[in-house]
Amino acid sequence: MILSNSIRYASNMLKDGIILPSELCGLCFSRVELIQPLNPFVCVLKESATAKSYASNDRYSKGKLKGPLDGIPVALKDNFCMHSIPTTCCSRMLKSFKPGYNATVVERLNAAGAIILGKCNMDEFGMGSGTIDSIYGPTKNVWLSKQNYTLGRCDFIHGKESEFNQEISSDCEPEDWYISGGSSGGSAVAVASGAVFAALGSDTGGSTRNPAAYCGIVGFKPSYGLVSRHGLVPLVNSMDVPGILTKTIDDAATMFNVLAGHDPLDSTTVRTLSVPLDLKEEINIKQVTVGIAQEYHCHGLSNEILNVWSFVADLLESSGAKVIPVSMPHTQTSIACYAVLNHCEVASNMARYDGIEFGLRAEENISTEELYASSRSKGFNEVVRGRILAGNYFLLRKNYEKYFVKAMKIRSLISRDFSRVWNSGVDVLLTPTTLTTAPLNSEFRASSNREQCAIQDYCTQPANMAGCPAVTIPIKLSEQGLPISLQIMAPYLREDILLSVAKWIENRVHFPVLHLQPNSI
Repeated sequence: MILSNSIRYASNMLKDGIILPSELCGLCFSRVELIQPLNPFVCVLKESATAKSYASNDRYSKGKLKGPLDGIPVALKDNFCMHSIPTTCCSRMLKSFKPGYNATVVERLNAAGAIILGKCNMDEFGMGSGTIDSIYGPTKNVWLSKQNYTLGRCDFIHGKESEFNQEISSDCEPEDWYISGGSSGGSAVAVASGAVFAALGSDTGGSTRNPAAYCGIVGFKPSYGLVSRHGLVPLVNSMDVPGILTKTIDDAATMFNVLAGHDPLDSTTVRTLSVPLDLKEEINIKQVTVGIAQEYHCHGLSNEILNVWSFVADLLESSGAKVIPVSMPHTQTSIACYAVLNHCEVASNMARYDGIEFGLRAEENISTEELYASSRSKGFNEVVRGRILAGNYFLLRKNYEKYFVKAMKIRSLISRDFSRVWNSGVDVLLTPTTLTTAPLNSEFRASSNREQCAIQDYCTQPANMAGCPAVTIPIKLSEQGLPISLQIMAPYLREDILLSVAKWIENRVHFPVLHLQPNSI
């Protein structure tokens, strides 16, 4: 059952000599093979990971560990650079790209002793919310999939378990499946299925929190500037944040402590930061004020998610927390505002992929201008091309004030909504993460990428506008058997209160643990 458990549990097993890092790594590779039909990985680093696991064996035998992740298998979304390892962003444009350097987060994972097992699937360049727009094919959700699994309850600290003995079967058509969410769907499925203990995603409008919610795990977006973006292939520079996907809040805090901190290679990182983040075993919930933003009770919110939202709010209030309604009137404008700003920054960032100096080059013997156009037409999918065209349109001199400048003003109003709530004494906001549980692939594809992003990112995107930290935690399963999650947001640089409240909730809802069959150990 170790693969269904937490980093803390696995670390204790390693320290006690119950299992070796190389054995744990081998179990994870077996799990990677088992879940291959779900397609979470686009690159598996078996040779290098195995070598690192044996090096970790030696450190454990000598009692000289590199850090809190020594011997722990993890994974990366395929938009983080690794030296000499393909970093494709799941796009034909970068299919042959092998960076000559490591992203800062990769350097910090290596320094902490983590073993990177592979790179995970994503929507092309992070432009999607389903992980269906990848040159490697879609990633399928492990919940209600053809993978056999049982559910259990687990005390992640002590490893005590009691089985539900609940057999789960999918009710969808044989050729249909539930989406994993996106754009970090591969990372979410890798963690949820037990192939790794943690994974990195990126979060520009909810791309870590959305798939975490659909896959029943923790998805954590730190405050903008706390984790370096150096080596993260940019999508929207002013909103991109490396995200953390784990099974528990404590694990998210462990990962955060390894990754956070100033980086001279990223001028947007915060210089003054109190790390490590030390979570209390139990926050005094009676000293916490929780805001319930009425604007998140919106069109399209399912009754099941609304009921779970109300349940957790009642749980907090009955335990002594102050729960109050708040208003954030510009929430409904966030998606339209984000669309403009996203497309403008995408147009700028994608300009480097010209087929001449960088990216896929068309093979035709044509003029420079035609080569540029042909390379981009062949290298980018329709979604990426559409955002580039829209962004360039918004940035035209005649449209700049009308679209970009107005969008920036609206972004300021959204940030002021958050500031007003925090200044009123609210410690955290409690909202849904997504409006529904994971939809079927057939349902998801019935709408365009633009329409789906508007739906899927409604609750998550405002936190990126404001730069504040946010985390999603699984609460319970729907009647159908799919995860239902809620989101918590906190003031800028207040990861301590954010994760402490999330941990308090996590300890009380006892979300079931998924055990894939056959169990490894």
